[in-house]
Amino acid sequence: MMIKKLLIIFLLIIPFSVARPFTVIIENDNFPESLFDKFVANSSDDPQILPDLHLLKTALAGYDLIQDQQTLSRPGVITIIDYSLPSNKERLWVIDLVNAKVIYRTLVSHGRNSGELMAEKFSNKPGSYASSPGFYATGETYKGKHGLSLKLDGLEKGINDNARERAIVVHGADYVSPDFITQNGRLGRSLGCPAVPEELSKEIIETIKGGSCFFIYAPKASYTANSPIISRINYESKG
Repeated sequence: MMIKKLLIIFLLIIPFSVARPFTVIIENDNFPESLFDKFVANSSDDPQILPDLHLLKTALAGYDLIQDQQTLSRPGVITIIDYSLPSNKERLWVIDLVNAKVIYRTLVSHGRNSGELMAEKFSNKPGSYASSPGFYATGETYKGKHGLSLKLDGLEKGINDNARERAIVVHGADYVSPDFITQNGRLGRSLGCPAVPEELSKEIIETIKGGSCFFIYAPKASYTANSPIISRINYESKG
């Protein structure tokens, strides 16, 4: 309980620079009380290395809830995608929660029907070719037309629970590259999958496969107001 109280106090006094449409408080005995101190210290030379701290806090609160439900079989690592950023920015992070450090930060695509530079429209419908936000658990790997690929299981009913049916997977793609951005001003777009650079895809997939937490953030009320996990986070933060 002391760890929880200290962590809550620390989170309440952190100055956040970007307002988000929801606020959460993390309570988790599995995280050391110095976790956020470590994140800040590890990123002191380059504060942009981390996701926005509101987003990080929300992702960890969701991780906590999912872990409590014993949904994750590979704890200690989380992937965060911030679709409030344009596709010409590095908006995917793979984070080591044990050592409080970023393992990868890189480019990631969104679906072709979600938008061009920005991901603005989202869908859970098969054939929509749009991205789906929310919390996922990573699944098994397979070899497909994009090489090694990683299946995702959507954990939010009505938000992303059709991910398997839609074949929403992590894979590498040649249209996710600085060269493509130079030529087009944005990344290429997928059929709804979070595609990553080809040269990093195998490393990232091997790091996060088999039951780790995967969170895609969309700054839309259609997600934040209807997400079962965000609703639970907000409810517990008020309790």
